[in-house]
Amino acid sequence: MTPDTQTYLTNAIRSIPDYPKPGIIFRDITTLLGDARAFRRAVDELVQPYAGLKVDKIAGMEARGFILGGAVAHQLSAGFVPIRKKGKLPHETVRIAYSLEYGVDEMEIHMDAVKPGEKVILVDDLIATGGTAVGAVQLLRQIGADVVSACFVIDLPELGGRQKLEALGVEVRTLVEFEGH
Repeated sequence: MTPDTQTYLTNAIRSIPDYPKPGIIFRDITTLLGDARAFRRAVDELVQPYAGLKVDKIAGMEARGFILGGAVAHQLSAGFVPIRKKGKLPHETVRIAYSLEYGVDEMEIHMDAVKPGEKVILVDDLIATGGTAVGAVQLLRQIGADVVSACFVIDLPELGGRQKLEALGVEVRTLVEFEGH
């Protein structure tokens, strides 16, 4: 990615101080999503490293991962797998508890969403502490997925999420980094 593209994408993301609590700077991608050119460039940059590779599925975490993951899946001619909060999927599911920056939650996936050995890329808007992404990788692996990579628009590097995924043997790609959280 060129420095100009990185700057363009960074500028398309709104920063909201003291949300959801004092001292936190919330990185809001709705401004990027609402800008057709920025959205297209972000999706193109997420897709580019995998163009020409055999990818079976893109997994996206609720909710912004659905938007980005669906677009990436379309571009790569791959299927899309939603990873949802507990109780939202209608068929047989597998569930995992995971740590959030502010507590614990549970997410689930349909048991038959991925066939054993299928190559899957995890997509979401942001990697912070990594709790949600690590839980998603564990969930995908539990149903037999080969998680080849995880990609995010935003990385908050001082929170250590990237390192947690890399420790699981998952390649991590991000488009922009922000200091402070």
